[in-house]
Amino acid sequence: MTTMTVQLRSIPDTAAAVGWAGSHTIVVDRPAGRAGGQGLGFNGGQLLALAIGGCLCNDLYYVAEAMGVTLTAVSVGVTVHFAGQPLLATSAEVVATVEAADADVDTNAIIRRAEAISTVSNSIARGLPVRLKAG
Repeated sequence: MTTMTVQLRSIPDTAAAVGWAGSHTIVVDRPAGRAGGQGLGFNGGQLLALAIGGCLCNDLYYVAEAMGVTLTAVSVGVTVHFAGQPLLATSAEVVATVEAADADVDTNAIIRRAEAISTVSNSIARGLPVRLKAG
């Protein structure tokens, strides 16, 4: 079993937080004027969309490499829809386009295979349990 852990801590003199995993960091905040937010970073919904799209981007390259294909361009757009109270993500639409060095490659096959193995999308679709413990 593989595990990944990230940490988040508030940034002094702001209501934002910095998150990190290894040597990589990201700032998380709310829009300016909302619950003390200053718009210094991504909000949770944006991070959810980035997780879906970023994972698919990586998977497109993994699949292409396994097929012996060189990709020259990858484009992924993600729209997450939210509704209800509390606000919940209700669906996500993903549009992916890839270009390969060899024009005869079936790029749709690469996209379909990447979708089938995409960790984040499949985890969300199958219902990932989240347990919060007070520290």
